[in-house]
Amino acid sequence: MPTPPHANAPAVNATRCPLCGQGNGCAEEAARATGQPQPPCWCMTAAFPPTLRAEVPQAARGRACICAACAAAASSTLPAHALP
Repeated sequence: MPTPPHANAPAVNATRCPLCGQGNGCAEEAARATGQPQPPCWCMTAAFPPTLRAEVPQAARGRACICAACAAAASSTLPAHALP
């Protein structure tokens, strides 16, 4: 039986931002950890520039959320016409 591609991937802490390592405040992870429903995550309405998403290490893509501080910092460096 072949090994799944993520089986040899480094461990990813889904509660930490893959860019800065700080807590990402992910409501989805809080719900998984506590078993308690959470309000919608802040990231559901956040804009993440493609250049910021491209900085996420491959192993963490789709496994850990970028934090609000990194998202805000990246958005503040965009020209106003580039924001959604």
